[in-house]
Order: sequence, then C-alpha cells, then structure tokens
Amino acid sequence: MDALTDLCVELLSPLGPVRTRAMFGGRGFYVDGLFMALIANGEFFLKTDDTTRERFIAAGCRPFSFDTKDGDRIVMSYFSAPEEALESPPLMLPWARLAFEAALRAANAKVKKKPSAAAVAKRAAQSAPDKSAAKQPAAQKKAARTRRP
Repeated sequence: MDALTDLCVELLSPLGPVRTRAMFGGRGFYVDGLFMALIANGEFFLKTDDTTRERFIAAGCRPFSFDTKDGDRIVMSYFSAPEEALESPPLMLPWARLAFEAALRAANAKVKKKPSAAAVAKRAAQSAPDKSAAKQPAAQKKAARTRRP
C-alpha cells in the first residue's frame, strides 16, 4: 500500500478493522463490510447522504466527481475529508462516524427495498415446478400401455 492509504487506514481504525480494496484506479475502504470511504486522484473522500452532506459542505469539503467518456460530470455521494481531520484519528473520528452512519443507512435502504411486482413474478415463475415435465413421464407410461399387444 502507499503512504496515503496507510494514513487513511490509521485514521479510520478507531471505528474497527479497516479493509481496503483497489478500485477504479484508487482504493475503497470498508469497515464492518460497509463501503464508507475512497481514495481517488490522491484525495481521501468519505461517504455522505442527505443526513450528513450539509455538515461536510459547511466544513468546506468538496464532492467527489468525475467526467464520463461522453463528457458528462458525475457527482458522487462522497466528500473530501476536512483538512484538519487528516492530522489524527481523534480529529477524523467524528467525520468517520458520519461516513459510517451514511454507509449503514445506505445498506439498510437496500435491504428494506421491496422487490418490484415484475421481479416477484419472475422469481415465482423460475421457482415453480415445470408442470409439463412432471406430466411427461405419466404420458409416456400411458402411451406405452396402449401399445401393448
């Protein structure tokens, strides 16, 4: 790992064991299996949501964004960490907690989402026994009985 990744692991470690993974030319950071931070273009970003975003904006943090091949700008729900928070784990802790809470809310929202009616119907169709296959052996037996001399 590089020095920035090592520093960010140390900064997030008060939350628990930190796991990192290479992704999109940067690094993703996970605590308790929740994706809560990333490094992109040499900068550390923390997960935000509607509940936490304003705190990051008020602290002067910038959103993570990138340009697509089509020239569109995509703004993600990750904001740069406040400069002073990068100095020590105790200074990062309140920001890391906000990011972890946002990641937890996002994970819970995915679990609570009900599947669409089309998805339910598709699953039901896939799990229903194939009636034609079940009847096939019986039909073959009947045909065999009618052919006997």
